[in-house]
Amino acid sequence: MRSAPLATRVLVLNSGSSSVKYQLLDMRDHSRLAVGLVERIGEQTSRLKHTCPTSGRTREVDGPIADHDAALKAVGDELNADGLGLDSPELAAIGHRVVHGGMFFTEPTVVDDSVLAEIERLIPVAPLHNPANLTGIRTARALRPDLPQVAVFDTAFHTTMPESAARYAIDPKVADRYRVRRYGFHGTSHAYVSRATAELLGKAPQEVNVIVLHLGNGASAAAIRGGRCVDTSMGLTPLEGLVMGTRSGDLDPAVIFHLQRVGGMSMDEIDTLLNKGSGLFGLCGDNDMREIGRRIDEGDEAARLAFDIYIHRLKKYIGAYYAVLGRVDAVVFTAGVGENASPVREAALAGLEELGLAVDAGLNAVRGDRPRLISPENARVAVAVVPTDEELEIATQTYALVGKSS
Repeated sequence: MRSAPLATRVLVLNSGSSSVKYQLLDMRDHSRLAVGLVERIGEQTSRLKHTCPTSGRTREVDGPIADHDAALKAVGDELNADGLGLDSPELAAIGHRVVHGGMFFTEPTVVDDSVLAEIERLIPVAPLHNPANLTGIRTARALRPDLPQVAVFDTAFHTTMPESAARYAIDPKVADRYRVRRYGFHGTSHAYVSRATAELLGKAPQEVNVIVLHLGNGASAAAIRGGRCVDTSMGLTPLEGLVMGTRSGDLDPAVIFHLQRVGGMSMDEIDTLLNKGSGLFGLCGDNDMREIGRRIDEGDEAARLAFDIYIHRLKKYIGAYYAVLGRVDAVVFTAGVGENASPVREAALAGLEELGLAVDAGLNAVRGDRPRLISPENARVAVAVVPTDEELEIATQTYALVGKSS
């Protein structure tokens, strides 16, 4: 009698308002069995891009995909074509990225009706993200009601922050009534990268203090002591903190009142300005660091100023989190800009030699997809580049939870 195949696969879904990113991983060796993206859902120009690394099959499908239900069914069809279908007994669970878990969700959670209701209650503090995350979960539950659906929250890693870091200096009764506090985001990335950095240093996560700089179009910094977050730059929403691709980051709150009262702008217009029309894009018209670098080389003053403002804010957070941690074992760069923009890494640490921070020009210029040190030999504080892997982190947390509950 043949034994049933082991359920070792996890499908990771990241559902946006008009897109679904997905990866199917085998947790025995963390290999990618399928990778894909459905974009522009609900439009005539919808597109599905699917790759099966093991077979080498790549497929692009153009045409209208009406909604997330149709998108996930299309994903299922592509997986079926590779023999990796949603109905496979080897599929252990589906892991979902959920942006905002508030203070209620401090770890990955198997989804039931009460979990869905709480995620829905958090929509006011994550209006752009949680509704789309909910849609993906509900659609996946309908397609596989017998399969564990696990929510992995961007905010969960940051729930270890002390109240002195998480609280804003406003009336606590008002703050509690409207759930106003620093939640932080990019938590799966910060968790993965901080552990990978400890491994790179040959130490356990509990032994190291790390400043992680997740620098992509969205950007955040985190101070991590012994594997636990003690401060992070994003706050109630992903708008606070570093200068980003299109977000302003830190801003005097009175700017909002000024733009409303003096500029006559509506709250929606201000919201759009700060989230979509600010940051690098607002300063110079580009949010691609490669293009900004090219323009700087050509003598473009607007691009140079945007870069300098970006670096100034980044350097302030490095110094602040050095003070918060007291002892720093490593500063680590990750995500698209952090992993690939060597001028950003060099500029961010320039002049911080008295803190033990420096980069080796030769090592910094090397490109690669593996964790690596870029600090001089025998440096007091290690400087590292560690590629992030949020999908693997979600899959790992999902599989660990399903294994515990099975």
